[in-house]
Amino acid sequence: MRKVALAVGAKIRGEIVEQIVLLRQHERVYLDTSRLEELVLQLGAVNAEDIVCRALEELAARLAQTERCWRAEAWLEMRKSARSLIAIAEQVGMQLLARVARDVMRCIDDHDETALAATLSRLLRIGELSLSEVWEMQDITI
Repeated sequence: MRKVALAVGAKIRGEIVEQIVLLRQHERVYLDTSRLEELVLQLGAVNAEDIVCRALEELAARLAQTERCWRAEAWLEMRKSARSLIAIAEQVGMQLLARVARDVMRCIDDHDETALAATLSRLLRIGELSLSEVWEMQDITI
């Protein structure tokens, strides 16, 4: 058994714990390929690929911006960034990413900072997984 001390002001409280459990968050993401097929039909393969590449770059930038806004407690700017994420994610078929960005906006609107912290963590995790999923689709051409 280990004793864990928690500092609270000038007082120290201790708690005996036997195990510490590390929760590993893992969610499966997928790309809605029908959305990509629509882009190819509408724009042609070359233009669709260009749109997807630019969208991925913009998603990465918006995810970073959203996290910066969180750290700066810039809630309105964070909400705008999350709203942008929704539009871009839906454009390239990342529905889960769009849904979690909506959840972030809801937490901001509800002024629930605890839920916002958890939901932002999920957004960043889903965003990273979604971007990785697209980059790993090397053998698939749009």
